[in-house]
Amino acid sequence: MTDFGFWKGKNVFITGHTGFKGAWLSLWLISLGAKVTGYALPSPTEPNLFKLSNLQKLMNSQMGDIRDRDQLNKALKEADPDVIFHMAAQPLVNLSYNKPVETFEINVMGTINLLEGVRTLSQIGRKKRALVNITTDKCYENNEWHWGYREIDRLGGYDPYSNSKACSELVTSSYRNSFFNPVMYEKHGIGVATARAGNVIGGGDWAEYRIIPDCMRAFLQGSTLKVRNPQSVRPWQHVLEPLGGYLILAEKLYLKGTGFGDAWNFGPADEDTVSVEWIINNMIKKWDKNINVVFEKPEFHETAILKLDCSKAYSELGWKPKWNIDKALDKVVEWFIAYRENEDLYKLCLKQIREYNNVNIKIL
Repeated sequence: MTDFGFWKGKNVFITGHTGFKGAWLSLWLISLGAKVTGYALPSPTEPNLFKLSNLQKLMNSQMGDIRDRDQLNKALKEADPDVIFHMAAQPLVNLSYNKPVETFEINVMGTINLLEGVRTLSQIGRKKRALVNITTDKCYENNEWHWGYREIDRLGGYDPYSNSKACSELVTSSYRNSFFNPVMYEKHGIGVATARAGNVIGGGDWAEYRIIPDCMRAFLQGSTLKVRNPQSVRPWQHVLEPLGGYLILAEKLYLKGTGFGDAWNFGPADEDTVSVEWIINNMIKKWDKNINVVFEKPEFHETAILKLDCSKAYSELGWKPKWNIDKALDKVVEWFIAYRENEDLYKLCLKQIREYNNVNIKIL
């Protein structure tokens, strides 16, 4: 569990705040009273949640490339953060096949640049800080197992995206051992962890080559839904599920840095690990509108089965998923209907966050 009062007044630095997950996390933290600074390139999609929720008016938003070490260092020093969430990434498997060099530059060197910036901060002063590097469930060497991967399982990655995220995990581990070692915590004060989430879904995701945004475009525009791997099984979860885990982890890192600097899985219950085809069929039922679905031969290799074992987060963080896949899809449909009807999406996002937490939060 987390103490939401912990975040009031905390300086939080988020890389990738203009992305889907980054925007949701920014909204959540702002509602808790945190002072949020974001560092990212403009959102890669149009429309996007960052603009639709007017986040640029609610936080210190800095446009910058994670590959620009000098600019990133300057932003970090100005923000002087208590907590850092590293979310800036090239997050798409398909795009990584087309742009492998850029994928590795962003996902590996971007991580290094951030860790170097935090290392510089630790040398300037002994302020306590927590850093959570968000990677992916795809960082594991995939054996097409029918059981979940644990944090101690071997890292790998067939495609450039997955492999780059495994590299990001290894880089983070190296920096933790070399520069932020728990043995020397009293000297540097930096707690470092990585978080590996399942396939996130939610309102405001417009990325290409993702099944929920592709479904929404088909519903809203009357276009054809093109599906590559209908039988592929993924650990689907609403975006608020892993974000809640990140908040708990960051709080624990900040308060007890030496005990939580490790890798952590955040995924759904086993029964919510379902196929792409199951997702499509249930989205059609919930939207109550038929769409033309075309099954295409995949251009690139993708994992057939992927599951996560999250028992470590259950037992040590007290985190567990709250919404099953059916409830998650309900929330997706609710959000996109509100978008279609030109409703206030900022208020809707806070409403869903409030429902997820079952607590009252302020609307600015």
